[in-house]
Amino acid sequence: MAYIKNITSFNAQTSEALRHQEYGADWPVVYIINNDKEAYVGETVNAAIRAGQHFNNPQRRRLTQISLISDDAFNKSVILDLENYLINYMSGDGQFKLQNSNMGMHPHSYFQKDEYEQEFQKIWEELRNAQLAKNTIKEIENLDTFKYSPYKSLSLDQYKIVDAIVQKLVDYQNSGKGQTILVNGGAGTGKTVLAIYLMKLLAEAGTGKIENDIEMDPGYQYIAENLRKLKKMKIAFVVPMQSLRTTIKRVFGGVHSLKVGMVLSPTQVPKDTYDLLIVDEAHRLRQRKALAQYPSFDNNNSKFGLGKEGTELDWILKSSKNQVLFYDSMQTVKPSDVDMERFTTLQKQIGNKNIYELKSQFRCQGGADYIQYVKSILSDNPTEEKISFSNTYDFRLYDDPDVMIEKIQEKDSKYGLCRVVAGYAWPWLSKENPDAMDITIGNKSYQWNTVNKDWVNSENAINEIGCIHTIQGYDLNYAGVILGNEIKYDKKNKCIVVDKREYHDLQGKTALKDTKELKEYITNIYATLMTRGIRGTYVYACDPALREYMSKYIDKA
Repeated sequence: MAYIKNITSFNAQTSEALRHQEYGADWPVVYIINNDKEAYVGETVNAAIRAGQHFNNPQRRRLTQISLISDDAFNKSVILDLENYLINYMSGDGQFKLQNSNMGMHPHSYFQKDEYEQEFQKIWEELRNAQLAKNTIKEIENLDTFKYSPYKSLSLDQYKIVDAIVQKLVDYQNSGKGQTILVNGGAGTGKTVLAIYLMKLLAEAGTGKIENDIEMDPGYQYIAENLRKLKKMKIAFVVPMQSLRTTIKRVFGGVHSLKVGMVLSPTQVPKDTYDLLIVDEAHRLRQRKALAQYPSFDNNNSKFGLGKEGTELDWILKSSKNQVLFYDSMQTVKPSDVDMERFTTLQKQIGNKNIYELKSQFRCQGGADYIQYVKSILSDNPTEEKISFSNTYDFRLYDDPDVMIEKIQEKDSKYGLCRVVAGYAWPWLSKENPDAMDITIGNKSYQWNTVNKDWVNSENAINEIGCIHTIQGYDLNYAGVILGNEIKYDKKNKCIVVDKREYHDLQGKTALKDTKELKEYITNIYATLMTRGIRGTYVYACDPALREYMSKYIDKA
């Protein structure tokens, strides 16, 4: 049984031709209109009429072929779900740049949804056979172009935040009063996905693109009214971490209406003035404290008259009329990160009406309970209750690091995108000598990540150990986390302690005044590392006492 019912040339005669073809009129279908480089995916109950409407759109007229996908058992609900599915996976697949806007992408339930979605995978294979897709579903799900696609379906809470932000930008255009908006969210709550979704939506505001898509799909009215009011804005997307910034640039390069040049480092921001800056991972914006190089930092501060106390957060605020900051205080991992107190002050200044919370867990199959459990284990007031995640999440403690690393490598062979990461507990010898081994643990030696940009996807990553700066903001299928000798357990006082001598981030050590502050950074680092895994997290602690402590909370492998 084939689901692709018609593949027809797309031209001025297509509308009339479809009237006389099976599924061409009076039946719900998903259609794909494409040329060699671009595609548009939509749904309709009358493909003949819709084809004529699309041909009147100059952007669609560049396309040359239309394909209809349906089945006698497919009702309108199935078709809406299939449309979302194909837009999401075709965007991640990367064979075509989609002409679609990304509003209206939200999931819905219907009778026998799970059974129908099993059939969607068969449809995908038909598309591959028809040269309308190139990668398998498994391959796509490990691609950053899929994970960070602006075509992701948002939760209701996420849509409410988008709606509120769009309303505030309309208010700004009416009054001239800028807005600072803070979106708080822990690990795995979808901050980056929401930020990129918002970026595409707002990049198309005032261009006519959104209005055209709303006209074509009148059912998608969730935030349409305010979007129609927005004028075109000068916007950019700021990413503090180099590795993640490289990845986001690659994502933007494959998305209609987004350009690689829209992705900036914080140091690039002061070169221009923007209507809106969207800042991902804002907790990683830097201050002068503990930086290796001061001159360029001081030059930017001087431009704004900030003296030596200015931060990258200050540059963002002064270079833009509106800002949306995505933030998680628990992922501040270096003394050079802007102090949490600065964000606390900012929250007081902007008020609760401009602060939003992301709470749903999208990354980790262990859910929000797992995230909170990890934070509790690493805190000064751990829970007394052991929680097992064996039915939902693969969370294990190892006594042998060699075995743990081998298991991660086995998982990588099966699922892909599994990596071993560690705290900064070993000197980075290979920076000076590329042949040197940095980390000797168990019976083997390893190097730290040999590339800083996009290490997660680099060819030799599975044989290396990644530091916090290569992994923050990324998803893994499985994470193997090594807790180094800079974090230990004090049996006498029954608490986690840190050993500054074993912490090898030299810039960080010189800037810290007390052990309490260092402990906060180190525990944040490990909480971040232990919440990267989608399917599971494997843990090894170098300190025997810490391993014994953790065995009270984590099942032994």
